[in-house]
Amino acid sequence: MKILVIRFSSIGDIILTSPIVRCLKQQKQADVHFLVKKEFREILNQSPFIDQIHTYHNNLFELIKELKQHQFDLVIDLHNNLRSKIICFSLVKPYFSVKKENIKRLILINFGYNYLKKNVVEKYFDTITNLSVKNDDKGLDYFIKNTTKVEFNLSQKYIAWSLGARYHQKKLNIDQILSTIKSIDVPIVFLGGKSERKMGDMLIKKSQKSNRYNFCGKLTLDQSAMIVKNANVLLTNDSALMHIGCAFNTSIISFWGCTKPTLGFAPYNNKSLTIELISNVTKYPCSKHGSYCKVSEEGCIKQIDAKLIEETIIKMI
Repeated sequence: MKILVIRFSSIGDIILTSPIVRCLKQQKQADVHFLVKKEFREILNQSPFIDQIHTYHNNLFELIKELKQHQFDLVIDLHNNLRSKIICFSLVKPYFSVKKENIKRLILINFGYNYLKKNVVEKYFDTITNLSVKNDDKGLDYFIKNTTKVEFNLSQKYIAWSLGARYHQKKLNIDQILSTIKSIDVPIVFLGGKSERKMGDMLIKKSQKSNRYNFCGKLTLDQSAMIVKNANVLLTNDSALMHIGCAFNTSIISFWGCTKPTLGFAPYNNKSLTIELISNVTKYPCSKHGSYCKVSEEGCIKQIDAKLIEETIIKMI
């Protein structure tokens, strides 16, 4: 059986598809192909459960022409947007599409009634119930390229702190982090993209401790993943590195404000300890992706007490 799995973006969402890809390969002995946006291909390159990766980059109809040549037996659409629907219809093959449950999300966000009872991974498996593919409960996968190296002592005890998130309303601020780390003597590595580099530099400067390291915007995703994998604990906003941490069963402290774990994207099936620190200013999410906060323009995540974060870190390390 030749199966095409579709999930175009983003990093965290693609990682959350890894259990279904693994189970399709192992339980159905399927020839698994994966369609993703070109800029996210590297996330999948090392997976032993994917036989071929296809990438989308602007020209949808050329892509469909290429996909038709592979004569898939089945398409599994884990994105379910207009683009993926066009592909499913055009391939003229049986397909399953994930239910987006947008109405249930709106009810939760606007009225506080939670009908979203499952993690998104479990929803993915619900999509292919008719295939008799079962969740093996082995969690998420992320595979690091064998040649990846980092100029940092990974054997020491240290904390990895992911500063990034898609929107600033989903990020802790500098004052929260500085107040938290002032009495923490364990080395701390700050991770993030180029947009977090300035914040990382300020944290290094103001913390006035030699065992603080700013790697924001300086590492590949695999290098960041390697640091997360070997950390004693990962501190993270609702972001991709949180899901990578779960893939390696790293102990996690996650921070939640405008988004909440009830939306279905909580740390999934981590065999190590995970603690969710949730802003209690609002009992339910402010928005679907965290771009809007009902309480403050800066985001209600800024209301999480630094002392609480510090105490939680001490428990974990």
